[in-house]
Amino acid sequence: MRRRSLLTGAATTAAAAGSAALLSGCGSSAASGVPTLDFLSLAWQEESVKANKALVAQWNTEHPEVQVRYVQGSWDDVHDQLLTSFEGGAAPDIIHDEGNDLTDFGSGGYLADLTRLLPAATRARIPAAAWDMARFDGGLYGVPFLQEPRVLMANRGLLAEAGIGLPDAAKPWTWQEFEDVTKELSHAGGGSAERYGVAWPMSSPVSVTLNLALTTGGRILYPTDDGRTEVRLDEADSAFAELVRRQVGTDGSAPASALGMSGGDALPGFFAGRYAMLPLNLSYRQQIQQQAPARFDWVTLPLPAGAGAPDGGRAQGVSPQTLSVSKDCKHQEAAAAFIDFLTQTPHLVQLARGDWMAPTGTDALHDPSITTGKLGWSTGMSVAAHLVASPALGRRGYPEWSDKIATPALQQFYSGDIGLDSLRKKLVRDGNRVFDRYRA
Repeated sequence: MRRRSLLTGAATTAAAAGSAALLSGCGSSAASGVPTLDFLSLAWQEESVKANKALVAQWNTEHPEVQVRYVQGSWDDVHDQLLTSFEGGAAPDIIHDEGNDLTDFGSGGYLADLTRLLPAATRARIPAAAWDMARFDGGLYGVPFLQEPRVLMANRGLLAEAGIGLPDAAKPWTWQEFEDVTKELSHAGGGSAERYGVAWPMSSPVSVTLNLALTTGGRILYPTDDGRTEVRLDEADSAFAELVRRQVGTDGSAPASALGMSGGDALPGFFAGRYAMLPLNLSYRQQIQQQAPARFDWVTLPLPAGAGAPDGGRAQGVSPQTLSVSKDCKHQEAAAAFIDFLTQTPHLVQLARGDWMAPTGTDALHDPSITTGKLGWSTGMSVAAHLVASPALGRRGYPEWSDKIATPALQQFYSGDIGLDSLRKKLVRDGNRVFDRYRA
């Protein structure tokens, strides 16, 4: 769940300063002898940075025996910065990152196993499905605290004009119904008259394809009994990818031009009425709210569900944002206590609101301030209750497979350059060769 890189202004300056601070050394003891722990935060939105800093200040007031120093980082380069700091023995004590990074850093011996460090209260407030996102090889290397499902951002006016009723979280569209709706909303004509029922921003095609394959009962990456990763592309695994391919190449209900876009790139077309719907991560609601033209009527809808899939086809994969402790931290128990503090229910809600995301905590997901019907909050929290670990999590070799094999293969498939058989050969045959090199 690597966040969009939209740091601007003061936040950009803070992130740059944080990158330098990240390499300057880990927590230290002041002249008074009080330990000071460095907390690397990747918060970037103004509301989120404010919330994180306020919680650090509250901790420092309430815990004079252990102080925490806020260090601003950036999603743009956090992986490389952390790797450098780990190898140089200068890593932050408490690390904000995402689930996909935990596999490499945990197996590399850079992160502390939190299994025995976390208080029972921390483990109790977050459900088992979320803990599965940070546990592998018998260790627990992060506390999942923020997550976001993919939802449909829809132009309510265009749907109403077409007489299309809106689904809700209790009864989402099926993927077949969604295909029918997008055809109905689309019409050719060229120029300003051209409209598509949906646009698929696929600048990161692998994570979208893996995570949404779960809605049709697939997962593409399968764990084996001996701890390896096996790539498959059977009917359930390819159903979502084939749907996107049909919409782009056959139905004409989705434009090929959007495939290389990020979510932010597609928003101008959404505001202009060129795309009736956009499947986006939940946090894009903030950008839409801030940038949409006056009187633009938008609504957040649940993602369609697959027929015959587990959890009624509502399950999506996700790589959550996580909080970890460096293996080299000299005060691991205190660092774990600070993570417990950050993930207490009211604090989780505070952080989720600042990032326009969903908290992992069971009680936090039901907090009245984020289950309101305004701005799509209630829909987002309902969909978030069905999130499960992304098939990518805990898979050693995933970055290489994703970059060298899956990304180019999926780009070729979605654009129509190769067919399903060629896609299967590239993902499965070539992919299994990559993963076989990472056998434990």
